[in-house]
Amino acid sequence: MEVKLKTPLTKEDVESLKVGDVVYLSGTIYTARDRAHQRILEQGSPYPLEGSVIFHAGPLLQIKEDDSQDRGEKIKPKMVAVGPTTSTRMNPFQSEIVKKGVRAIIGKGGMDEKTAQALVKHKAVYLAAVGGCAALYVKAVIDIENYYWLDLGVPEAIWELKVDNFGPLVVAMDVQGSNLYQTIKEQLK
Repeated sequence: MEVKLKTPLTKEDVESLKVGDVVYLSGTIYTARDRAHQRILEQGSPYPLEGSVIFHAGPLLQIKEDDSQDRGEKIKPKMVAVGPTTSTRMNPFQSEIVKKGVRAIIGKGGMDEKTAQALVKHKAVYLAAVGGCAALYVKAVIDIENYYWLDLGVPEAIWELKVDNFGPLVVAMDVQGSNLYQTIKEQLK
């Protein structure tokens, strides 16, 4: 089934999703990798986590070199590409962040059993993005609305993205406990 959702997501939005559904998102999503996840747990999130969507990605940006930073202004980057990074790097942090109200995680490769249990308990899903489609996904990014923690470096900073029909994304782990990665492993035995 193909589903179009608007962020922020509700529990009802994700409860209706099943493994194998194809999802397109519109609204706001946030990139975050391992260092940002760690800082969220240590210092709190710079944006509201309730209903949010975290994209495990390190975007490729074009940043004009000018004197705006010298004047204390925010930089004005242009996103060139944004594709998924391997989600297993976030395993040490993800279950705790899901507890804080995140409704969807976008990445590649799946996540561990601890995160799978948190998805079920706290009503969230894992959406698989296709690796190698960074040029496709960036076409759905309308704007970079904000960014946080640039001191971590461009790939590790959190980028707040306004998106329209961001996808295709495949539900790979759902709130019922179904796990596409586990099913495939079992079939390959």
